Amino acid sequence: MKKVIVISAHPDDEVLGAGGTMLKHVANGDEVHWLIVTNIFIEQGFSQERIDSRQEEITKVGELLNVKNTYKLDYPTMSLTSGSLLTLVPAISKIFQEVKPEIIYCLNRSDAHSDHRIIFDAVAACTKSFRYPYIKQFLMYECISETEFAPALPERVFIPNYYVDITSYLEQKLEIMKVYESELAEHPFPRSLDNISALAHFRGASVGVHYAEAFQLIKFIDKE
Repeated sequence: MKKVIVISAHPDDEVLGAGGTMLKHVANGDEVHWLIVTNIFIEQGFSQERIDSRQEEITKVGELLNVKNTYKLDYPTMSLTSGSLLTLVPAISKIFQEVKPEIIYCLNRSDAHSDHRIIFDAVAACTKSFRYPYIKQFLMYECISETEFAPALPERVFIPNYYVDITSYLEQKLEIMKVYESELAEHPFPRSLDNISALAHFRGASVGVHYAEAFQLIKFIDKE
């Protein structure tokens, strides 16, 4: 059994980028944990009804993905800055020390959303082998509406080099994504079910399977 943790800035990142992979890990008997860094608050202009419905979505998605634990850090959404790293790094470190994940799936380092970029920096700071010897794989996932809208610069581009066949899990992934009804819209909106399916179709065709999720492997340590 492998211990896995998937980090989201906002609920729906995890399904968009790694939902099929999470389902496959669970089916293979692995232990999957989910960390959500931000939350929404009345002070930011969100209604209590939306705040409550967001928590309901998180609970339902966690159940459908069959994650072992859902961790929430409750940083205000759309507010992370480099200054947040002072508290964010130790908060993530504490969770890693509790879970002891072998595999980490994190947001792409150069996504258009600043929350995603700051979270990557914080997670990367918590992957030093002398402090976290149990970590063997560290991967970035792509997040529709964020990864593809990042500046297309050589030093920032997402380069997929690790693929997971999710052919048996695509339909389940799409059904789970429907829980986030307010985040979806019809094509050509980026977060449409058609586009999610199309990306999986394209990534699958790149490696000879019907549907896949793509990742950029940052670190792989082959040890017992």
